[in-house]
Amino acid sequence: MFPRRLLAAWLAGARGGSLLALLANQCRFVTGLRVRRAQQIAQLYGRLYSERSRRVLLGRLWRRLHGRPGHASALMAAFAGVFVWDEERIQEEELQRSINEMKRLEEMSNMFQSSGVQHHPPEPKAQTERNEDSEGKEQPWEMVMDKKHFKLWRRPITGTHLYQYRVFGTYTDVTPRQFFNVQLDTEYRKKWDALVIKLEVIERDVVSGSEVLHWVTHFPYPMYSRDYVYVRRYSVDQENNMMVLVSRAVEHPSVPESPEFVRVRSYESQMVIRPHKSFDENGFDYLLTYSDNPQTVFPRYCVSWMVSSGMPDFLEKLHMATLKAKNMEIKVKDYISAKPLEMSSEAKATSQSSERKNEGSCGPAQIEYA
Repeated sequence: MFPRRLLAAWLAGARGGSLLALLANQCRFVTGLRVRRAQQIAQLYGRLYSERSRRVLLGRLWRRLHGRPGHASALMAAFAGVFVWDEERIQEEELQRSINEMKRLEEMSNMFQSSGVQHHPPEPKAQTERNEDSEGKEQPWEMVMDKKHFKLWRRPITGTHLYQYRVFGTYTDVTPRQFFNVQLDTEYRKKWDALVIKLEVIERDVVSGSEVLHWVTHFPYPMYSRDYVYVRRYSVDQENNMMVLVSRAVEHPSVPESPEFVRVRSYESQMVIRPHKSFDENGFDYLLTYSDNPQTVFPRYCVSWMVSSGMPDFLEKLHMATLKAKNMEIKVKDYISAKPLEMSSEAKATSQSSERKNEGSCGPAQIEYA
């Protein structure tokens, strides 16, 4: 009898649209319990085993599970409290794919300009060619915005209500070096981007230069703020006059999901910059490819409208922040000089020696914490 009365009272309280609120509160409560339980398990392992012992244990388990379907290695990494760089670091191939896309657009643009047909890069794959997704199906790019120095395309991501976006743009009043450095400087980002709640580097990889970041950002009211945990890597090719920055979402044991934010688990971004002349002279083209799943209940057209309008706004904020840093001489870290494209021979030898040493002890490569 009591359960029936309780159910009736619960249903009565759900009138007027509060049912969804009750369900949301219940989900957040359960999620919070699971997060706290995972943290307690991690703390227990931290007390029972030293850091080196955890790494050795994880290395052995990862080697046994490597190549099997599923995410067993990631789960074991979470329990051991370490991040497996061998699995998650951004590889050279990922950087090169982004650079190749930029080169392809440039080649097509030059071809059309020489023939006098058009004077700007055509749509990716020109809407007559198709890109294949992981399931082998082809998806066309669709033009969303076409301005003189800013062009935006999108294409549907198969099996979801989301789109992948691509921007080709040009700036002539700032240098590529300034624009690139402002993107990478997390401390300056907190000053010019009012949406940032938190942005910090969690861990760095001494082998590839990749780094893991935790980013918390405001979302439009009444939605919860979103947080991202992602790995990024940048490269500067002085010889070929090209810059590239690649980012994608990862899981990291030191940043468990919080009930205060909605975790965005699907996120990718690739930015390629081609100077018109040099890194220190005004003028460059850029290609930005972007996708994420913001975990909203809005239909596809609403999400598409928010992203399509928000992306130009963000890029203009980035541009204005670069201008401000240039005109007011705000100190921004010079990432181009701080990190060359390739490791020196001495660094490579040290890295290889370290890897061989760790393989002999059945543990993953040593890592440096930020």
